Amino acid sequence: QVQLVESGGGLVQAGGSLRLSCVASGRTVSSYKMGWFRQAPGKEREFIAAITWSGGSTYYADSVKGRFTISRDSAKNMVYLQMNNLKPEDTAVYYCAASAVPYFPPRRYDFWGQGTQVTVSS
Repeated sequence: QVQLVESGGGLVQAGGSLRLSCVASGRTVSSYKMGWFRQAPGKEREFIAAITWSGGSTYYADSVKGRFTISRDSAKNMVYLQMNNLKPEDTAVYYCAASAVPYFPPRRYDFWGQGTQVTVSS
């Protein structure tokens, strides 16, 4: 079992930046691949980015490439999402997730956090 807790969401103006954090706890956290997703009102959940826990390989959705950066601090069991040049369409609840699949990027995630709200005003 893996527990995930996100933080760092809030209200920001368009063009601004936010950094989301996700702390992971539980057994063998280092064996999981990590991802960030978001869900806007009335829309399906959308994949944003993924990272391997130890290797540092990353993968991004085209919609955020060049603006968002996923990173991790293995020693602290933390995963981050740095979001720059935010746009109103980035407004959503952002979720951290962990995947136990052996391939990368994952197509299935096994554990989810509770989410953190990001609101971008125009």
